[in-house]
Amino acid sequence: MAQSPGELDAQGMTKYESGVKHLAYPIESVYARLSDMTSLETLRERMNDPTLRERLTAQAQGKVTPEQLERTASLVEGMRLTRDTVTTEVPPVGTVTLRVVERQEPKLVKCETEGSPIAGCLWIQLLPEGERGCAMKLTLGAELNLILRQMLKAKIQDGVERLADTLAALPY
Repeated sequence: MAQSPGELDAQGMTKYESGVKHLAYPIESVYARLSDMTSLETLRERMNDPTLRERLTAQAQGKVTPEQLERTASLVEGMRLTRDTVTTEVPPVGTVTLRVVERQEPKLVKCETEGSPIAGCLWIQLLPEGERGCAMKLTLGAELNLILRQMLKAKIQDGVERLADTLAALPY
């Protein structure tokens, strides 16, 4: 049975799942890109493109303020990337790292947070679709107390969906 957003799993983590995204790229290409965090350099380059930022602002009108987009761009600009990690400064939290802890080629990349006030995991799951495409789904697990779970459920779910949309829009 499918878990609804914000429900606890057996390990006490609250799970949030994106919808399934269909990509017109071979699973091997998508996995190669998503399993190597240095490939996020493209995201940094794209966020520095003024034309793209204007388009994102227009598309996000009413959902994301220009200030939120600017903060995101600042976080992306400050990212330090290795094959296994993405590290950035998150005010007022400090240094937060997302580390790849498991790879199952070509179907799974699992990451965990370090330095975050909330322990969390991110699973990127891939399945082949035909000869030239694949499906992708993201699952975020976070250790949230009852109050935070209720306060943040919709925002986290929306964030997981947006991240999945962003990853699905990248060229592979």
